[in-house]
Amino acid sequence: MNATFRQLRLFLALAEHGSITAAARACHVTQPTVSIQLRELSEAVGLPLYEQIGKKLYLTAAGETLAETARAMVDEWSAFGQRIDAMKGLTRGRVRLAVVSTAKYFVPRLLGSFCSSHPDVDVALEVLNRDGVVARLCDNRDDLYIMSMPPEHMDLERHDFLPNPLVLIAPESHPLARRRQIALAELGQERFILREPGSGTRLSCDSHFSREGFQPRVRLELGSNEAIKQAVAGGMGLAVISRHALALHPAEDQIALLDVQGFPLQSQWWTLYPRGKRLSPLAQVLLGHIEHTAREWYQWRQQA
Repeated sequence: MNATFRQLRLFLALAEHGSITAAARACHVTQPTVSIQLRELSEAVGLPLYEQIGKKLYLTAAGETLAETARAMVDEWSAFGQRIDAMKGLTRGRVRLAVVSTAKYFVPRLLGSFCSSHPDVDVALEVLNRDGVVARLCDNRDDLYIMSMPPEHMDLERHDFLPNPLVLIAPESHPLARRRQIALAELGQERFILREPGSGTRLSCDSHFSREGFQPRVRLELGSNEAIKQAVAGGMGLAVISRHALALHPAEDQIALLDVQGFPLQSQWWTLYPRGKRLSPLAQVLLGHIEHTAREWYQWRQQA
């Protein structure tokens, strides 16, 4: 089988973007060039690699297998280049990070000092819901992943690096805001605004309510922490949310933290990658940086 590295990169762009036009744009080549190269690649493999249904392209079984192999080859080549640069005393390259949406409240802070100390390193950051990050993790499309509820069905290397307390919030003017040691059962008549099913926050929340035999009256399910905060501040109900999604002083958002028994729920933020994956030199440096910087940032938050 004869396939060029260029063809593999074009094919990965097709798998990533779902169309020949988008793949051509991403690789800065013409659309006919992509079409010709992919046709030659299909002929070299001896099987169709993708099929078009309507306006969308779908990878065939052979295409999915090739995409997995091509990603591994590209990753190995990138890691080789980084190791050679390290031998030359250089630090440059690209590192890819996929995080769940709640992590957007602190990950950019952790990356800021990394980018300052490594100006020749490009960091590609994907911010998605939990299902989107899990899908990328299953496909091994990034160097590192950050979430609070790792998938149990995968064999993963896990590094816990930051506490993720989940707090119960109410409008600042809510009568319960002035109470202490509220029993969860007292919230039976309150309306709740919760994250969408499948999110890490919702999984932790549902698990806790189930253990306590509590059935919340759910008014809304939202996929955005910002929308939840606005809905709570507007008096639409109570919510469970990561403390990291709130301002240092919640009153700035017209929100109060409720002192409810059993809260905050304790969970952790994790950096993840498939077990057996060989991290590139830059990914190893970034992993260490995240763990060190997160500890310093969390201590600052606790003391502020």
